[in-house]
Amino acid sequence: MSLHHSARGRLGLAIGAFGASALLLAGCAGGGGGSSTESGSASGGDLIVGTTDKITSIDPAGSYDNGSFAVMNQIYPFLFNSQYGTADVTPDIAESGEYTSDTEYTVKLKDGLKFANGNDLTSSDVKFSFDRQLAIADPNGPSSLLGNLDSVEAPDDTTVVFHLKSGPDQTWEQILSSPAAPIVDEDVFSADSVTPDDEIVKGKAFAGQYVIDSYKVNELVSYKPYADYKGELPAPENSSVTVKYYTDASNLKLDVGNGDIDVAFRSLSATDIDDLSKNDKVKVVQGPGGEIRYIVFNFNTMPYGATTSDADAAKALAVRQAAADLIDRDELSKDIYKGTYTPLYSYVPQGLTGATEALKDLYGDGKGGPDAAKAKATLEAAGVTTPVTLNLQYNGDHYGPSSGDEYAAIKSQLEDGGLFTVNLQQTEYVQYVKDRTADVYPEYQLGWFPDYSDADNYLTPFFSQKNFLANHYDNPEVQQLITTQATEADPAKREEEIGQIQSLVAKDLSTLPLLQGTQVAIVGADVDGATLDGSFKFRYAPLNKQQ
Repeated sequence: MSLHHSARGRLGLAIGAFGASALLLAGCAGGGGGSSTESGSASGGDLIVGTTDKITSIDPAGSYDNGSFAVMNQIYPFLFNSQYGTADVTPDIAESGEYTSDTEYTVKLKDGLKFANGNDLTSSDVKFSFDRQLAIADPNGPSSLLGNLDSVEAPDDTTVVFHLKSGPDQTWEQILSSPAAPIVDEDVFSADSVTPDDEIVKGKAFAGQYVIDSYKVNELVSYKPYADYKGELPAPENSSVTVKYYTDASNLKLDVGNGDIDVAFRSLSATDIDDLSKNDKVKVVQGPGGEIRYIVFNFNTMPYGATTSDADAAKALAVRQAAADLIDRDELSKDIYKGTYTPLYSYVPQGLTGATEALKDLYGDGKGGPDAAKAKATLEAAGVTTPVTLNLQYNGDHYGPSSGDEYAAIKSQLEDGGLFTVNLQQTEYVQYVKDRTADVYPEYQLGWFPDYSDADNYLTPFFSQKNFLANHYDNPEVQQLITTQATEADPAKREEEIGQIQSLVAKDLSTLPLLQGTQVAIVGADVDGATLDGSFKFRYAPLNKQQ
């Protein structure tokens, strides 16, 4: 049986909730078909894209961040993918995919697939790609997305059978298009360890819309169209794309505003975007807002955490609750982000099916605002001595130039009434991602840019037992509900279960959601094709420049 229709229907509802105005597509390429032009022969010119994002690893098993996935989107093939302008997933290098039993999902590959190095791409590479994700299970990798995967079988060169632990999994096709699912070359990548970027580039282990032509990590990466890409996305409309990595967002703003680069994507401040909107040399392109910002509590090392000398679960919960009582999201939204981010009162952002506002009634004044008196009463009732010291870590080079102002405001809010003393510290992002999973930070900033447009993507990676946050949160009832909703075919029941998960986590406060935001790209006035849609993938192929 096939669940394509039920899965896609749910996604359609989710994206529809954003409203048509949320999808601003500039000259989007249309149609399918993966026939590609020879490298460099497209008529759309050579483009330069600027970003402040950072690459941590271009091995799909070694990173789970937007900067790294922005590279993977261009160079690796996926079994399923989404056409420009939609979040609906359909076969890409797969010919077809369907459930052949409740817990068995069978994919047929297209014939004649090849990597850029000349190696055949077969079912063996697909099996290898998923097996190594589970075997490596890197703390900063996306293996948590594969929690329902039991094993992979490759009975012949073009057939792949995914055996799932429970099913039919309503999210499986989306997962096959996610950061856990790029298909890699088994002759280039290690089966049991993260492969260095230089080895991947040297091995030309690419079969997506582009190959990497030159690579200097977090400085310059150059892409050329891959002539033998056989997926369903259109051939690139440009001759090449070079991505320039900036350490200072003000320089990124200056260069795109002056026309020195063609596109700026992630991350400019709200003030910079507002300024650029008045510049007739550029256009502002916006897309649906799946991005969220939040604070993570480490249940082991936070005040009264499980491994501290004065461990006390009830007091630790009171600390988290009091922090939730003091946060003023409205102030962060208006004063820091000029409305480009809006208050978020739950774990699933507004606009997705199943989203609630579970935190709103529980904390603060019950209407979304702060309440210092309530915070004080919560700490007193638990016998917590004040002020409580919070060592709060944040990062400015990955989460945008406004992070410093955001966390200065959060510090001020949390210190209201003398209940907390907040020590703010900042670390460069490549080190940050290593430290946060090694229990270095008791409380720390994270942002989330979704892998696919479904509420599950805001639940499974965060609150499963072996979650991406590695913050030692463990609630079996939540874990069971996560499994249940993922396999629930009845949309109404599934929506109710998604709501229950949000209610339970809101009481535990594994994380403290703050804001949700929109996608924004700045492009030159002569640039078309910038596509920001509910797939949350920024692709270079449709970009083109008037000649």
